[in-house]
Amino acid sequence: MVSRKVLLTVISMFFIVLNIYAQEGQTDVTNLQDQAPKVFIDGQGMDMNYIRTEITFVNYVRDPKEADVHILITMQGTGSGGREYTMAFIGQYEHEKLQNTLKYYSNSTDTQDEVRAGYVQMLKLGLAPYVANTPMAEAVSINFQQIGQQGQNQRSTVVIDKWDYWVFNISLNSRLNGESTRKNTNLSGSVSVNRVTDASKFNANLQASYQENKYEYEGETNVSTSESQTLSSLLVFSINDHWSVGGRGSVLSSTTRNYDLSVNAGPALEYNFFPYSESTRRQLRLLYEVGYTYNRYNELTLFQKMSEGLFNESLNLSFELNEPWGDAGISLEGAHFFPGFEKRRLSFDAEMSVRIFRGFSLNLNGGYSKIADQINLVAGDATLEEILLNRRELASDYQYSVSVGISYRFGSIYNNIVNPRFGGGQQQGGGQPQGGGGGYR
Repeated sequence: MVSRKVLLTVISMFFIVLNIYAQEGQTDVTNLQDQAPKVFIDGQGMDMNYIRTEITFVNYVRDPKEADVHILITMQGTGSGGREYTMAFIGQYEHEKLQNTLKYYSNSTDTQDEVRAGYVQMLKLGLAPYVANTPMAEAVSINFQQIGQQGQNQRSTVVIDKWDYWVFNISLNSRLNGESTRKNTNLSGSVSVNRVTDASKFNANLQASYQENKYEYEGETNVSTSESQTLSSLLVFSINDHWSVGGRGSVLSSTTRNYDLSVNAGPALEYNFFPYSESTRRQLRLLYEVGYTYNRYNELTLFQKMSEGLFNESLNLSFELNEPWGDAGISLEGAHFFPGFEKRRLSFDAEMSVRIFRGFSLNLNGGYSKIADQINLVAGDATLEEILLNRRELASDYQYSVSVGISYRFGSIYNNIVNPRFGGGQQQGGGQPQGGGGGYR
């Protein structure tokens, strides 16, 4: 009869052998994973946990300089209310000859799950050439999913849109808050109509808001209200890959800004020094607008006017750039009312996010406006109530804003692991910290 000691020894050796085989198999998989392409995804609003879970045949790194493939993702709104995801696959080091750009289009009616499944599928297609150059290709297969009835391949057909590209949107919002001595009511709503094609673009937007504040002071109830309505429209026609022509129009009523009625309309001409087809990566646009403005005021203005009509013009130069090193945007605009240049405004805005070195980013934002065109200001001094409750536009010679921020990441360059416990999800790409970015993403 076999002794208990001998039996325990045999069982122990059995598990040792199983562990050795398991480790050998694990080593093979680990070695294969180590040789997979290193990928840096640069784009905001991306569900990185989902991407890592669905695409496991690459290694994700936290710095673009460590990556074999830098994927730069930019987003633009489409005419249907969806989004266009432009994915630039930038090969680096031994993959530098592999460069490609793919696009994915989401619909306004898609759920978040449908959207992320769509752009993940496009990411898989874009990564295939890079995986093919590594030993990981042995473990990756590409399958063709047949679409259509009875497994038949469905041929491409021309899309017939019964709405002829028209998109309508209606929204209503309300907010109530208060305490024992004061109450605040906010009501707002909007209606928009859009139609976007390659040849033209049209949008019209109607917005209305009402705000009421009630507060108790020394036994008395005080009520302060403000309201505004705005109708704005834009019509643009494409001439070629650089020129566009169109016009803008607006109708405004605002108690805060002293407008009983303000109407503005006029034509516009734009030239993009880069082709519009490159708009997701770079733009340099020069926009000229001229128009006529008619204002009717609620109260007498500083210029002793209850109504007036003026011609106006503006010139705007905007530069936007989105590259692997970061993104930047600069805008310079000048506008004035005729005659002369006394009633004018000059504005400058700039933003930049730059990766200085591995893991370190510098974010800069700033703007300045020189103001001399507040023709709508009410004559006389504002009351303390109007100032504290922002019930009246105040005179100002200038406006400015400045923000500076830095971010630094260090540690392991790999981050393939997904751990959603305690809500630890990540909804953005590795290229920007939360709140960072800029340009035209």
